[in-house]
Amino acid sequence: MSLIDVKNLTFAYDGGENIFDNVSFSLDTSWRAGLIGRNGRGKTTFLRLLTGGYEYKGSISACVDFEYFPFDVPDPEWLCFEIAETAAPDTEQWRIIRELNLMNTAEELLYRPFNTLSGGEQTRFMLAVLFAKENAFLLIDEPTNHLDADARTVVADYLRKKSGFILVSHDRELLDSCTDHTISINRSDIQICKGSFSVWYENKRLADEAAMRENEKLHRDINRLRAAAAQTSQWADSAERKQYIEKNADSDAKFKGRRPYYGEKSRRMQQQKKNIVRRYSNMIEEKEGLLNNIESAAPLKLHCEDFRIRTLAQLKDISVFYGGKQVFKNISFTINRGDIIRLCGRNGCGKSSIIKLLLGYDISYTGELHIANGLKISYVPQDTSQLSGTVSGLETAGTDVPLFRTILRKLDFPRAAFYKPLEEMSEGQRKKVLIARSLSERANLYIWDEPLNFIDIYTRIQLEEVIKKYRPTMLLVEHDSVFCRSIGATAITMA
Repeated sequence: MSLIDVKNLTFAYDGGENIFDNVSFSLDTSWRAGLIGRNGRGKTTFLRLLTGGYEYKGSISACVDFEYFPFDVPDPEWLCFEIAETAAPDTEQWRIIRELNLMNTAEELLYRPFNTLSGGEQTRFMLAVLFAKENAFLLIDEPTNHLDADARTVVADYLRKKSGFILVSHDRELLDSCTDHTISINRSDIQICKGSFSVWYENKRLADEAAMRENEKLHRDINRLRAAAAQTSQWADSAERKQYIEKNADSDAKFKGRRPYYGEKSRRMQQQKKNIVRRYSNMIEEKEGLLNNIESAAPLKLHCEDFRIRTLAQLKDISVFYGGKQVFKNISFTINRGDIIRLCGRNGCGKSSIIKLLLGYDISYTGELHIANGLKISYVPQDTSQLSGTVSGLETAGTDVPLFRTILRKLDFPRAAFYKPLEEMSEGQRKKVLIARSLSERANLYIWDEPLNFIDIYTRIQLEEVIKKYRPTMLLVEHDSVFCRSIGATAITMA
């Protein structure tokens, strides 16, 4: 057994608060560990620290080589075997082929340009290259974003057969299927739990419930301690005043003899005041710290509007064409008031094309498409790269601005980020901005295209709860099967 030892790790970006503050723990190199936490808590930063990407205080020691996924591709037009030779120059090709075979992927993939591979094929290729390396401990950073359900299943089955990796993912089903330990980056510390995500989450839920039951008692204790500290301070100040009065009193004999007594009493009371206030302050800080790791997923609100008629949209025998090439054919379904419909299918099968048709894009198609007049649609796009400016720039005429900002705060969006350029935000933060804007819009139909990419588990649970409570009419493309089952989405499968 070998360990990865992290001791007194402290790190902050220039000019910012500490992301990690004197953190210490150990990991076994044979673990299949899931790494979870809210967006912005430092999951990717921690992986980069392991690879030596940033300077830090403390120490990280290990007898393995850390390999980061996804690795940089020098040129997407290169053939895959050329990229493999650059990324793993000392690894025999047969080892990479063996790993590809474990994912039911033919070796001919190595002789194709990287940019011609699907998202799932690119993921499989990169994992094969990295796992083929000897003495490698993989740091796998969100491998399932933009992957369809079939590709996720392949990745999960493959990782279940491996050992020696840390997996950052917000896909609960993936974490449950292939991890045996869970590392949680919390508000005030890092905790390690033996077991998959569901084991950790149940333990976390029970611990949070117990902590919340103690919440009122803790606050009573904190208030009592503060009152005691204030009382002690008042006594000490009273003794000090009396000593001062006696010191300046007239020369009556009965006071002269008591001056040394009051002086010594005042000195002792002031010293006692300092000691007690310091002790009480430490006790208050300790008790307040017991509440620091409770993740408060504040309930959200959604102001969806009923439409005047039952049927909002109807597609009958729709076939879409790009450049004369048919993308899909004869898709038929109806969106009625209160429906939550999930479009399913492999990447590239045309799910986003259906969404674009409903949004009014100029797309070549055949068949019958009927969209109700006056229908108000709220849209969350898959891609966030088009965002620019600041949060305030997204507050359009149809946006309830106070509600928009309130929802962002409930999604654990930092106040300071309201004035930060959107281009500098993380993918998760940008996606939260789009989701919050959609939730704050009054609409008849909510269309969300892969809304959960880069979104943390706590936010996913918040979104599940608000959808279940308000039952908006929705059409979504989403590969998180736990989320879709939870909200009761009806699947429409596209070949």
